[in-house]
Amino acid sequence: MTNEQTPEPIRHSPFNAIRAIDYTVIFVRDMAAMRRFYEHVLAFPLLRELSPNWIEYGLGSNTLALARPGRTAADAPTPPGSAALQLAFKVSAAEVDACADELMRQGVALLSPPTNQSFGHRTLFFRDPDGNLLEVYAEI
Repeated sequence: MTNEQTPEPIRHSPFNAIRAIDYTVIFVRDMAAMRRFYEHVLAFPLLRELSPNWIEYGLGSNTLALARPGRTAADAPTPPGSAALQLAFKVSAAEVDACADELMRQGVALLSPPTNQSFGHRTLFFRDPDGNLLEVYAEI
């Protein structure tokens, strides 16, 4: 006999209707620096600016929003030196290297150069101005 518990049966929930992440919000400390980074370094297309405290970028069928804390929650900003999140962006293997070259050209420090991982990804890690961990990767 094992100590494993039998999983609960799947039940009907209104949350079963959720099938995708529609948008992701990054709470920012320095809006000007973050906006420059996402618009000019990563060249994400500006979708709309609802206010100086809420800016959206269109990425495929998803939206990435930069927001100052307080619009939707009164959370304190993440302390400097700690990432609030990690975002991974999928590209082709050749594009991982091209992205690394562009980041270095723009003066962005790489946490690790393009690397083939044992789990079948070619990865590149770096940080945005607020310290969030960003990854560009390809399946290889």
